Amino acid sequence: MPNAFQERFKASMSNLEYLSEASIEKLIACVQERVLSKGEYLLEEGKVCKKIFFVETGFLRSFRIKEGNEMNTAFTFENNFTTNLKSLRSGTPSETSIQAAEAGVFWELDKHRLLELYRVSQEIESFGRKIVEVLSIRQEEYSNLFTLYDAKERYAYLLKNHPEIIQRVSLSQISSYLGVARETLSRIRKQP
Repeated sequence: MPNAFQERFKASMSNLEYLSEASIEKLIACVQERVLSKGEYLLEEGKVCKKIFFVETGFLRSFRIKEGNEMNTAFTFENNFTTNLKSLRSGTPSETSIQAAEAGVFWELDKHRLLELYRVSQEIESFGRKIVEVLSIRQEEYSNLFTLYDAKERYAYLLKNHPEIIQRVSLSQISSYLGVARETLSRIRKQP
């Protein structure tokens, strides 16, 4: 595994929770590299999610199909984790897919290997809880976009809080994420 990755992974982990070098090395020993082209899947709808994913390069999108249309529910950029929490925790089939929106390098941490580490390290168990907490907060934030804001306010929220989405994601994908037609988003973007 490249040293550059180890350093970025360590930095991302330490941003979540303090981990000793020994715990970091145990976690790094459990991850597997996946190099994906744009459009390839880490998780497909209908399959049980058994992994937590870390983005080294590129970015991922999470989406579901409703009435034949793709609805984006999350974008995950470099040095962040993602998964389908409901499927991962319950063992039920995923209602969403996770796909490479850009070609990149992604790392997988297997749920069962992580649970084995929990049994031998309280520090790693605490780290795992922190990942779940961060992912839960992101899900709540996305849900709140629709309960607290209208379409214009949702776009303004993205501009202020998640400019990387505006900078790197296509207009069609952003409109799907915000739950508006592409034409509506174009009009919103033109308004002062």
